[in-house]
Amino acid sequence: MERQGRYVGRARELEVYKRAYVVSLEIHKATLAFPKIEQYALADQLRRSSKAICANLAEGFAKQPHSKAEFARFISMAMGSCSEVETWISYAFDLEYISKTQLDEWLRSYNQIYGMLVNLRGSLK
Repeated sequence: MERQGRYVGRARELEVYKRAYVVSLEIHKATLAFPKIEQYALADQLRRSSKAICANLAEGFAKQPHSKAEFARFISMAMGSCSEVETWISYAFDLEYISKTQLDEWLRSYNQIYGMLVNLRGSLK
């Protein structure tokens, strides 16, 4: 896979992976402040789905040399996780665990990440 004239050897070198990773760290830190009752519910779901984007990219990328279709499937799963995160973020805002500013920032980030995933999947064809 080429990117700006250089070979990408690992998923973590993909720009979409890097962006998703940074936002998942922000989410992880923010959810630690959620109420105790939410630590094994909403906070956990939010942390897991945000991390699943990177995990699916990493697993799919590793299978890429053997099957582009398999990598595309993992990108689609990452897209699903991206949509899931957006849902949990909305819940967190509606329950007043995060601010409107945080909601808007995260939704904007995940909208960009989703678009990057769509483009990445499209580049495999």
